[in-house]
Amino acid sequence: MPTRWVKLVFAIFLLPICAILSQTFFTAFARATVTQRLWAGEEFWFFSLGATLWLITFFGLPRPIVIYVFGHELTHALWVWLMGGRVSRFRVSREGGHVVTSKANFWIALAPYFFPIYSILAIGIYGVLSLFLNVQPYGRLLYAVIGATWAFHFTFTCWMIPKNQTDLSDQGRFFSLVMIYLMNLLLLSVMLVLASPQITFASFSTDLLANLGNFVQWIVAYFAR
Repeated sequence: MPTRWVKLVFAIFLLPICAILSQTFFTAFARATVTQRLWAGEEFWFFSLGATLWLITFFGLPRPIVIYVFGHELTHALWVWLMGGRVSRFRVSREGGHVVTSKANFWIALAPYFFPIYSILAIGIYGVLSLFLNVQPYGRLLYAVIGATWAFHFTFTCWMIPKNQTDLSDQGRFFSLVMIYLMNLLLLSVMLVLASPQITFASFSTDLLANLGNFVQWIVAYFAR
């Protein structure tokens, strides 16, 4: 069986997982926002401020294509290194870019669409500086930078997906879109837990398992008719 057909079948089976995780995330987000006043915390406001400033930039000013392409190709390269491969060529320009590597798989191909590298770099730099300096007074700035860089990742991802990217077509477009959605939703779920004092990984996992159980019960009841 061709690999693309295997990925298509796999993506179909991932759809219920996407639905269950979506239900869990949006329920937890609504609960944290309405009953637990997540919106009143400075983390939420500075993250939102950074995201808003980036949205104004994206829609109102010339788009920094080279910065996006550099981050896109750097993400490919980083995931190649993480998987034990080598990068022999790295090219970036306003017209596009590419890397020549010794390893290729769908994780490497799709990583730029779900791995917000500039947000990861911001957190990494903040963490390294915290080892030598008192960076706690700049925590608000970190939230704003994460908001701006995550919005950068989100807007450029949405902008690039319809442009017939070979990263997606080579892996199968349906499979790629399902994986991109699922991985971005996982990232958002982690961010929600970290940003909300009332939500823990344990409570989020409990809700996720409860929604999974409800889905299984629905499937059993449906086929038992």
